[in-house]
Amino acid sequence: MIRDITLGQYYPGDSAVHRLDARTKIIATLLYIIELFVVNNFWGFLIAAAALFAVIAVSRVPLKFIFRGLTAVFLIIAFTFVLNLFMVEGRVLWHWKFLTITYEGVHRAFFMAVRLVLLIIGSSVMTLTTKPVELTDGLEKLLKPFSKIGLPSHEIALMMTIALRFIPTLMEETDKIIKAQQARGADFESGNLLQRAKSLIPILVPLFVSSFRIAQDLALAMEARCYRGGGGRTRMNEIKFRRGDAVAAVLMVLFLAVIIASRFITL
Repeated sequence: MIRDITLGQYYPGDSAVHRLDARTKIIATLLYIIELFVVNNFWGFLIAAAALFAVIAVSRVPLKFIFRGLTAVFLIIAFTFVLNLFMVEGRVLWHWKFLTITYEGVHRAFFMAVRLVLLIIGSSVMTLTTKPVELTDGLEKLLKPFSKIGLPSHEIALMMTIALRFIPTLMEETDKIIKAQQARGADFESGNLLQRAKSLIPILVPLFVSSFRIAQDLALAMEARCYRGGGGRTRMNEIKFRRGDAVAAVLMVLFLAVIIASRFITL
């Protein structure tokens, strides 16, 4: 399950989505997340899902690879679904002792689960089609206007990109530690909740040690390459807005208008 996490990974390709400016993809992802919380009915979610799958088709990233990332967060989605199912008051559909399912609860639970699935897939598409270096440059360019008020845009962009970049690395390291502990007879599945929590200690300790080692190696590598911050640094490949970015911007505006209009659909 750990190796199924796709957030932070890059899927090589030369599609129209891959060639878009990183800033365009970052803004599009943020707008898409906001629009998911604007949607309030079935037709809105259907339009949002159709638009997302159209982008995935253009990006040529395999659907199997994208959906594989959902298995790692399935428990979170299921917990959110159950929580909304039993915690919302309204017209009662089923009742047993202290458990009650309402029409409003089913409605909210379903929409919340779909919202989380689309949010995770949409965020994954951005990282899968954007190289880490381009993502750093795009974040830095977007945050650069805030540097006038003292915000360290380059450092923030670098920190966020490193965090995304090392998610797959840490997950892979965790998977190796679990397999090594299981080969030594460790049991992570039996026992009550407290016993399972205690069984995680043999995983967490070496994982923290490995994380500090990776961080130290990264710091040494940056020092060896004379990294001294973002001031005065140049880039081999400057990111630029192209015709495809203009087309994507127009499509984003149209999509936003359609999503807002979908709120008033009562069919």
